[in-house]
Amino acid sequence: MKLAYFDDFVPGVIQGDSVVDVSSEVRDIPHTGPHDLISGLIVRFEQYRARLEDAARRGPGRKLADVRLRPPLPRPVNIDCMAQNYMENGTLREPAPINGFHKSPSAVIGDGDTMVLPDVPATIFEGEAEMAVVIGKRATNVRAADAMSHVFGYVNFIDGSARGLPPAGNVFYQMKSRDSFAPMGPWLVTADEIADPHNLAVRLWVNGEIKQDFNTSDMAYKIPRCIEWVSSIHTLEPGDVLATGTNHRGLSSFQDGDRIELETQGLGRLRINVRDDLKRTWLRETRLDRQNKGQAGPTPQLTGKHAPKAPA
Repeated sequence: MKLAYFDDFVPGVIQGDSVVDVSSEVRDIPHTGPHDLISGLIVRFEQYRARLEDAARRGPGRKLADVRLRPPLPRPVNIDCMAQNYMENGTLREPAPINGFHKSPSAVIGDGDTMVLPDVPATIFEGEAEMAVVIGKRATNVRAADAMSHVFGYVNFIDGSARGLPPAGNVFYQMKSRDSFAPMGPWLVTADEIADPHNLAVRLWVNGEIKQDFNTSDMAYKIPRCIEWVSSIHTLEPGDVLATGTNHRGLSSFQDGDRIELETQGLGRLRINVRDDLKRTWLRETRLDRQNKGQAGPTPQLTGKHAPKAPA
């Protein structure tokens, strides 16, 4: 099943190119807003599944083109992101040590929304194409062998990054948790619709040009190990998001006016815009482009505030 919010956070089920309002079916779930309505539904999903399926069949639906989709998980309790969790198309001899970071729930935006690049001296702004896991039941110190039973579903996720901020070593919090730096959507897909989450194509386009193109089979630490590791650090709650990382070779700059599209196989296509009031610019090359030219790291900023000054 594909679960969504639309317009004024009306809960819906996606049926083809339409969305069906199912608010009457879930109104008895205790909640204070859309953030805990979806988590409450996740906890009780087996009780509500048949009702939602019947409501979706009966319709009527509204065309997706006529509604505004919202983040399917507007304010998770936790957003955990795996770091350096891909083998970069098999080019790494061994995986990096397992690692991750926490991303602010206030960074969430949804389909059609805008990632705003802040006035900070980042060397570059990037967005990482990721498949994220949505937790279905509370998980504390879960063994890898039991981890998949804690998965409710999956969602497209873009991990926005303001890289290279000073001081050196003060990294993940100020780089990753900026407002609007956690786009997700366009909807949440339940786990039963995804036969193998470790064999899904992931593609990201910038202004119609494909930049990232990889498969989740390249993951260094698979979903069970990620859940095992994260849940050994803190409890995961229903509706929490665990982003599984990215292949970095296709990363490139996000700039003012960009149209970004992310599609993970079976999860729909997430579309967002980028705004930079400072109108900073970078070359459109990827990290792999630079590597092939014998250059290290992301492309340097070309113009605008915070651009490196030319030597005198």
